[in-house]
Amino acid sequence: MKAVINRIIPFSSVDGPGNRTAIFFQGCNINCKYCHNPETRGMCRNCGVCVDNCPEGALSLEEGKIYFNEIKCVQCDTCIHVCPHDSSPRTEELTPEEVFERVRKQMPYIRGISVSGGECMLQPEFLTELFSLAKEEGLTTLIDSNGTIPFWEYPALMAVTDGVMLDIKAFDCEEHMTVTGAGNETVLKNAVWLAEHKKLYEVRSVIVPGLYDTENSIRKMGAFLAPYVAIQKFRMKVIAYRPMGVRPEYADYQVPGQDYLNRLAGILREYGFCEIIII
Repeated sequence: MKAVINRIIPFSSVDGPGNRTAIFFQGCNINCKYCHNPETRGMCRNCGVCVDNCPEGALSLEEGKIYFNEIKCVQCDTCIHVCPHDSSPRTEELTPEEVFERVRKQMPYIRGISVSGGECMLQPEFLTELFSLAKEEGLTTLIDSNGTIPFWEYPALMAVTDGVMLDIKAFDCEEHMTVTGAGNETVLKNAVWLAEHKKLYEVRSVIVPGLYDTENSIRKMGAFLAPYVAIQKFRMKVIAYRPMGVRPEYADYQVPGQDYLNRLAGILREYGFCEIIII
């Protein structure tokens, strides 16, 4: 069993509680207009565009396949900026055991692992194996997901998962379709299911004024999720849109101000949420 891994961050303090190793999977099933990691969306098609544009000669095309020379690479990211397929030539195909060997190098200086993407839930069986290895070593396990894959269909994975950081891109289905190209029926069902099973660690919403009605979305989200706080305390994260890393055609959306973000956080407090993170 193998998965395409975009990158592994040895130490992260923003992908869940404590110091964690974060694993980013390649491939996504939706298309967020404000995606800050668009190079994780698609799979490399070995077209060679990145080879022709690499200023350091760190890439080559041999027998129809892209090869990456890590020693020559200076991390200028030219390859991902010119890629016509929202991909990266620097990905790796790894087994769960190989990924965990990378994780093991950080022990005992990490509290756990977090998986993200792309959309990591496109690889549920891989996650189950990886998380099982992590639990054997006493590490906590978190999933960062767009919520479009039904968690309840994977009981073996949920048994070794400590929590989920769930994105709700927009509350209204039509607006979610505008933002991502997909509906959110499964996303909202996942939010309820995870809360009822005490697996909902965090709900995230990226605030992009002008792309969708952000205040209305936060208000409806607060009303929808408020009853579940009594079952499990989970935190809400209000994330400001920023143009860094965004594809050029989507880089001109308005960046929300701090006063506006504070107002949205105030709406969530009205619904009884105590832990609200603004970033």
